[in-house]
Amino acid sequence: MKQIILGNKIITDTSKPFFIAEIGINHNGSLETAKKMIDMACMLGADAVKFQKRTPEICVPKEQRNRLRDTPWGEMTYFDYKKKIEFEETEYKEIDRYCKEKKILWTASAWDVPSFEFLEKFDVSFHKFASAKITDKELLERVKATKKPVILSTGGTNLEQIKKAVKIFEGNNDVAILHCNSGYPAKDEELNLKVIQTLQKEFPNNIIGYSGHEEGITASVVATTLGAKIIERHITIDRAMWGTDQAASIEYDGLRKLLRDINKVDIWLGNGKKEVYETEKKVMEKLRDKNTL
Repeated sequence: MKQIILGNKIITDTSKPFFIAEIGINHNGSLETAKKMIDMACMLGADAVKFQKRTPEICVPKEQRNRLRDTPWGEMTYFDYKKKIEFEETEYKEIDRYCKEKKILWTASAWDVPSFEFLEKFDVSFHKFASAKITDKELLERVKATKKPVILSTGGTNLEQIKKAVKIFEGNNDVAILHCNSGYPAKDEELNLKVIQTLQKEFPNNIIGYSGHEEGITASVVATTLGAKIIERHITIDRAMWGTDQAASIEYDGLRKLLRDINKVDIWLGNGKKEVYETEKKVMEKLRDKNTL
């Protein structure tokens, strides 16, 4: 039976969906804001929270570094802005402590090798690849060596690129594959949720999930109905906050409704056997003619 173990949760084709609340960089460099989002995720029953870890000196293209940008902290270069919102060791030590206290898993998407090495100091239980990084052979190889479970988001990639990434981990790491559209927010007509079924056929030995950047919650519920067993969504305290990812994120009430609904999907789908329930019999006694088939 195919499965992936994330922390103390075993995810299979028959288990409840595993939910990752993506904090990403929506904290805007504030540990207090990050903790509020961790609290929100815990309160509503998410299985894990996820951040993003970058080394700006590597990840910010040289031609963009000196571009001026208006920010909540005043005008600054794009490079200084990226440095300002990046959590370092002090913040991650507190995140690690806080998540252990709250009994929720945490990890982060590493965008470069030094960031991966940084995360390994905290012995995260699994590694999550952002869509932009699943073609980064060096990073894939470094994560492979850990033998830890891997989750791959697949926005902006074709099937051949996904197959090459999955092949790197063959026989070494458990791998889950998340269908994703990398628009922020993603357009309805580009969600193409049937790709979930395509991935199930192409990768029969892997758990398939969905990382959503759409507005609203319905598409993520539909993804669960199609068999997605890992759901990832960006969360935020307030979608009006500063930041490029806020518009593709969901607030407290949206997260509450989404977790409520994806955990009901298996109940709603039932067992497929047509039967008459006791509640129906009582209604039929009132409404159906006695002279009937």
